[in-house]
Amino acid sequence: MSASSPSRRHSLRALALGGAALGTWPGRAFAQAAPFPSQPLRIIVPQPPGGGFDTVARILAEPLGNALGQPVLVENRPGSGTLVGTEAVAKAAPDGYTLLLGGLSNIAINPGLYPKLSYDPLRDFKPVGLAVAYAYTLIARKDLPVQSLEDLIRQARDKPGAFTYASAGNGSGQHVASAVLFQQARVRLVHVPYRGAQQAYQDLLGGRVDLLFDLSPTAKVQIDAQRVKPLAVSSLERLDYHPQVPTVTETGVAQLDMQSWFGLFAPAAVPAPVLERLRSELGKVAALPEVVDKFRRNGGQPLRLSAAQAETLVRNDVARWTRLVREAGVTPE
Repeated sequence: MSASSPSRRHSLRALALGGAALGTWPGRAFAQAAPFPSQPLRIIVPQPPGGGFDTVARILAEPLGNALGQPVLVENRPGSGTLVGTEAVAKAAPDGYTLLLGGLSNIAINPGLYPKLSYDPLRDFKPVGLAVAYAYTLIARKDLPVQSLEDLIRQARDKPGAFTYASAGNGSGQHVASAVLFQQARVRLVHVPYRGAQQAYQDLLGGRVDLLFDLSPTAKVQIDAQRVKPLAVSSLERLDYHPQVPTVTETGVAQLDMQSWFGLFAPAAVPAPVLERLRSELGKVAALPEVVDKFRRNGGQPLRLSAAQAETLVRNDVARWTRLVREAGVTPE
């Protein structure tokens, strides 16, 4: 099966450049007995400080607070991958004061990983807006005797199990990206899960593991320092800051379209006027030049999606990645 369905004709890059600006989402006159917001808001980040989830939340929090006239606090609530923090928001009061920093992993990938997920990403949440997306880059240890992704796949077919790939843990984005790619390419590599990306990088740089398929901004640091060699990126188009690195699809090895988007989600029962206010203000914030610049400097692709486009993307990716994760046999154990 292809990792990119025919109906997914436009990449996130195309939506980012051509979609309606977040700030142009339609809204109605907002009025209620106690004007929203009348107290501080929280963004729950379902991972520890310092990762991609946390970075996006902190870029958005301060300007969003300024726009709403109330502080927006970032609260890290890690545990069981991303389950603890995500479930907490699913069960939070639907008043608009508790929001989730949602991403591809906890919204679209988890349903395929867990047979009995404690939340339903489509039933329990409403997208406030998607703000940024990051591609993945497949990198190899510097002295690995392969020159390209095509070369890697040829050698892996001749020597099943001879190559190893690292991840930040079973069910992580690195694991899913790698497993889907190699399943599509019909080769067998050995997965080596670590307790976090830092340990994975230590062994990759030390030559104790061969490959890592990591978020492109993180991989960029090691590529620019010439400590590793890049083989391919997971997006449908090449990255501006690494234009020499081909996409997986270009190589012909697989039809992979994987970008880890991030945005804010509210409990599904949040009142419509509150959701509209949040969507309107987030749209303005995500379009601020300083916010766009921060995302780009972090290697991200700022998104410009309408509310309808965001909901469609989330719904399609939940269906697509649930299927792909199960086909690749990825589990959190």
